[in-house]
Amino acid sequence: MTDLRPPLSETPPTDTDWSFETAAVQTGIPRGLGQTVGIPIHQAAAFQFATLEEAQDEFARNQGLSYARLQNPTVRALEERITALEGGTATVALASGQAATMTAILSVCRAGDHVVASASLFGGSAGLLNNILPLMGISATLTANTPQAIEAALQPNTRLVWAETIGNPAGDVPDLSALAELAHAHGALLGIDNTWGGVGYLCRPLDFGADMVTHSLTKWAGGHGAVLGGSVTVGTHHDLTRNPIYTEGGENSILNVRGEQALAWRQRWLGAHQLGMTLSPHSAFLLAQGLETLALRLGRESETALALAEWLEAQPQVGRVSYPGLPSSPWHALARTYLHGGFGAVLTFEVPDPAAFLSRLRVIRIAPNLGDTRTLVVHPWTTTHGRLPEAARRAAGVTPQTIRMSVGLESLADLQADLAGALG
Repeated sequence: MTDLRPPLSETPPTDTDWSFETAAVQTGIPRGLGQTVGIPIHQAAAFQFATLEEAQDEFARNQGLSYARLQNPTVRALEERITALEGGTATVALASGQAATMTAILSVCRAGDHVVASASLFGGSAGLLNNILPLMGISATLTANTPQAIEAALQPNTRLVWAETIGNPAGDVPDLSALAELAHAHGALLGIDNTWGGVGYLCRPLDFGADMVTHSLTKWAGGHGAVLGGSVTVGTHHDLTRNPIYTEGGENSILNVRGEQALAWRQRWLGAHQLGMTLSPHSAFLLAQGLETLALRLGRESETALALAEWLEAQPQVGRVSYPGLPSSPWHALARTYLHGGFGAVLTFEVPDPAAFLSRLRVIRIAPNLGDTRTLVVHPWTTTHGRLPEAARRAAGVTPQTIRMSVGLESLADLQADLAGALG
């Protein structure tokens, strides 16, 4: 089998005592005379060899640089940074969050296998599970985001339990430790879409037993709505001995050949080598730059989001407000257990006439993105979740009156005034 592991960089090992903020600006940058103080862009499709023997060795082992679909120094630096922030062992960066989700699921599932997932998923993830993976013979059950419902949905062929750190857009928070225990007892892995967890700033699911986490780096990692990207990071412990993908083949099985690197190897092989969902060097550069200010942005945005959620909850024109930082939230206790640094920058609320409300906004913009420096709102019923059946939309916490708001860096006073004007 081709070894797709990126080589060790010249960067000193990250100090385990580094804070999130320090790791976000230091990881992935080599030290030494003449080295850049930031991550440079290596805009190249291929890398040179001096001899036939060097080329032969690299194509046999793939531990250096050969072709940019597999490895690129800029992308590698971003991967190292994400790995450090999430507390994992390896990361593969890909072209989008959707590519990362697809890679994560296919890394442990094949035809005949089954996935149990929370019903309160991002519409694109639900679409993969409901529409695309069945074409490959992989079935899925979407259910309530509780340990009891997840356990009831497990089947003998379940290979993966899938959830989001904070449900999009319901705002529900899973019991990560309980889900990890359930999945592992069943011989499955736990995968968490940690996009709303801010690349480990709000939550590090791997610390609570998750086996892998994915991100749409387009969101808070990038932070400016200017670049697409995704990633999959694997944790330090994951039991693959009950997954035939990794055990079949005897001495030549993936698990026997790759050992502790088996899961990370397969994800790079699938996402980059085989499917070619490669992240460009320039995009990797922008995402690495975004990570350096993520703590400042998401900390401020979370504070503003909590203040707005409290204010909206007191407005008579507003229906249900969903935000895990509110004591009224049914997930508040779990949020206090698993989230740190704030409760996130996204909330949902209901208004009687969404069209009229959206038409009156003057500061807040209507756009289907999250994690931007600008505050953005969207009507999930007709946009992000519009292609789902009505029952699935409601299971995801979406109603015809729901507005999803991703809070940016504008002043609290300006945002509150804009909302007040839009509420009439």
